[in-house]
Amino acid sequence: MKENLIERISTALGSEKTLEGFVRQLLEMLELVTEMESTYLTQIDADGSEQHVLYARNSHEMQIPEGLSVPWEDTLCKRALDEGRRYTCEVPDIWGDSDAAKALGITTYVSTPVVMGDGALYGTLCAASSRRKELSERAEQILQLFAELISQYLRKEQLLEELQEANATLTAVSFTDELTGLPNRRAVFARLNKLFAHARSDTHPLLMAFIDLDGFKQINDRHGHQTGDEFLQAVGQRLQDAIQDDDVLGRLGGDEFIIATVDTSDDKSAPAALKNRIAASLSGLYTLSGTRIDYAGASIGTVSVDPAISTPDSAVRDADAAMYQDKHRRRQSQGL
Repeated sequence: MKENLIERISTALGSEKTLEGFVRQLLEMLELVTEMESTYLTQIDADGSEQHVLYARNSHEMQIPEGLSVPWEDTLCKRALDEGRRYTCEVPDIWGDSDAAKALGITTYVSTPVVMGDGALYGTLCAASSRRKELSERAEQILQLFAELISQYLRKEQLLEELQEANATLTAVSFTDELTGLPNRRAVFARLNKLFAHARSDTHPLLMAFIDLDGFKQINDRHGHQTGDEFLQAVGQRLQDAIQDDDVLGRLGGDEFIIATVDTSDDKSAPAALKNRIAASLSGLYTLSGTRIDYAGASIGTVSVDPAISTPDSAVRDADAAMYQDKHRRRQSQGL
């Protein structure tokens, strides 16, 4: 039986992908080893107020229900830990005042703590019976082994969650412009691929706007780089306020920004309307830290593209070319 048990544990460790599946196999094996009616895993609230039965196996008359929650102070597990008494077949005599034990009809009880890597108590691994049952030394050793295996599984899951959170944080950082908080160039093109695919499936054109902040160098030279940074942040916020939730907005670098949106209007004037909306949002008075700037506006190139024949790269190039044409017209109108 020892070899069969080791084989089953190895199989469970290698095949089960969830804590529940792994624990349920251990509970079944623990029942065979201890010959108890019920085997179960509990979890204790972080504040130590309640104990919850996470998973239970009940093979005879005694029923330890999953989802059962009892005050931690009234549990046999707490008393066993406090008194150093992990096993007893005389629960009614020793802990007769426990309401939980009375309600469940527990006569024989054994448990061992499940401890996390940092030493925090996660819960307990338990076995119980309504009858008097002797516990062999081998069964007690296996109970402790199973508790350690569950602890290791929990630590593995915790480590995996921490790694996933760290990876998500790194991904967010790598896709975010540090100054403005907007998506950066990498994020823009990743989102453009999705936007193009969506527009292609819906057979809608896309509107693309390339924005270059005229006079930004002069703002930096006259007011300093800190004011220049604040101005870029303010521009980013104004652009954010001017778009819809599904639109793509990002800072390509320097004083260049991009906006892309699906055009459902079927209106040939849509590119001009987008340009006017962006221009209106950017021009005007900026009140920065100790500085007021009356900004004349940006050069904006807007184009309508067919996602069936265009790519994000080609669309950005077309919008960039349209922006330079707009910049040329603005300079001519200003006599520059």
